Amino acid sequence: MDKKKNISMAVIKRLPKYHRYLRELMENDIDRISSKELSEKIGFTASQIRQDLNNFGDFGQQGYGYNVKELYNEISAILGLTKIYKTVIIGAGNIGQAIANYTYFDKVGFSVQGMFDINPKIIGLKINDVEVLDIDFLDDFLRKDNIDIGIICVPKNSAQKVCDMLIRNKVKGIWNFAPVDLQIPEDAQIVVENVHLSESLLTLSCLMNDDIN
Repeated sequence: MDKKKNISMAVIKRLPKYHRYLRELMENDIDRISSKELSEKIGFTASQIRQDLNNFGDFGQQGYGYNVKELYNEISAILGLTKIYKTVIIGAGNIGQAIANYTYFDKVGFSVQGMFDINPKIIGLKINDVEVLDIDFLDDFLRKDNIDIGIICVPKNSAQKVCDMLIRNKVKGIWNFAPVDLQIPEDAQIVVENVHLSESLLTLSCLMNDDIN
């Protein structure tokens, strides 16, 4: 959606939270909800919710609120969840296995096609019915299977090499769990989302630090 290019990153990062809460409302058989009621559940102000959603269209009705299912479907479409993403996980250690075993991803369209590792003790194992293959086969696998997303769960000294391979094989997105900032060529047609677990933990530590509170 080209329109997303004009939407702030702050708004985009709030969309998954809307999606999660709306899914919970549907599971509890709630058909409609006002921005005020949604505000009380989600923690954003009612004004913020209306502003966020108005970026994508006119979803609510005055005096009625939002149709939960319709809004959920609209946000699913905005998030790109109306298609299947063919995904590979590179690095089948603890983080890679945890991602492979998280069945929610498959439910929303992120289908793990393969897992790869360098460790002979892991190669050949099946994680959630996906066999771990030798990383030497990754290049051919990417070339033949038109993979959309590569999930990097390797040590930082191997991450850039994996990243370069993903870019070379026209993967559209990288979800990076390696504790390193990847170098992406300016002309690369790829989106990268970094998940630095250590930085998140240190942020928590800072917020708990009495010296700054």
